[in-house]
Amino acid sequence: MNVLKLEDFTTQEINEILDLAEEFKNGKKVDYQGKKIIANLFFEPSTRTHYSFDTAALRLGCRTQNFDAGNSSLKKGETLYDTVKTFEMFGVDALVIRHTENEYYKQLVNNIHIPILNAGDGTGNHPSQSLLDLLTIRQEFGKFQGLKAVIVGDIRHSRVAHTNFKIMQRLGMTVYTSGPLEYKEEGYNYVEFDDIIDKVDVVMLLRVQHERHEEEMKETKQQYHQQFGLSSSRVKGMKDQAIIMHPAPFNRNVEIADDVVECNKSRIFKQVQNGVYIRMALLHMVLGENV
Repeated sequence: MNVLKLEDFTTQEINEILDLAEEFKNGKKVDYQGKKIIANLFFEPSTRTHYSFDTAALRLGCRTQNFDAGNSSLKKGETLYDTVKTFEMFGVDALVIRHTENEYYKQLVNNIHIPILNAGDGTGNHPSQSLLDLLTIRQEFGKFQGLKAVIVGDIRHSRVAHTNFKIMQRLGMTVYTSGPLEYKEEGYNYVEFDDIIDKVDVVMLLRVQHERHEEEMKETKQQYHQQFGLSSSRVKGMKDQAIIMHPAPFNRNVEIADDVVECNKSRIFKQVQNGVYIRMALLHMVLGENV
């Protein structure tokens, strides 16, 4: 069983994953007693996703291998497929892979015979991030149906935005996007940030992904913050029970003010914590054993 994109799962299956993650949060114990090895193959930088998968595996009693792309045979011309196939032949039990190429997994799934968990593909999908976002929202509101969210920032280059927009809609949420027009995604319900902020239950901010841009951002960091950043004054205009989210890493005083990162509406570090429980649930699900 692979975890490649959330479109592959029914809404019932998604809720079952959230339920299992909640069980882990509440103390469910699983111990693979070192009999399973999880290989984390990250072909682009990551902190939260990489090391929460690593932490999740360790909490399940698995052993881990953490691939160092910068000191690997990629430098000698080895392909993605050959790298991944090598780890399969080492005898690892599951692969967590992040890659810059959209849908990189299509070249792997028919020839790799152990589970692949997609930890992010280019600007396409980020299933485990969306699941931890959903868990955070469900913990807060107890439901999805009828909630409203706005995702603000670099929509066009964000796999988080693309995955969340689709799954939130499937679960009954109304989702808007906002941010610089140069990063607008057609068909993604664009609105002006200040016109919607007082009407939504979830304000989700995104980092500007400079590493994926062909041209420099038009706005300075200060201009971006003034136009699209979540300042303390904008927070005051949010609904009383509304929450602030961000997949991180975040740029303080660009998309989010320094004094807002840990304000009483922020759930940003709770998202980080929930990431471990979601990834425990996904690993346990693909390993498919009762222990």
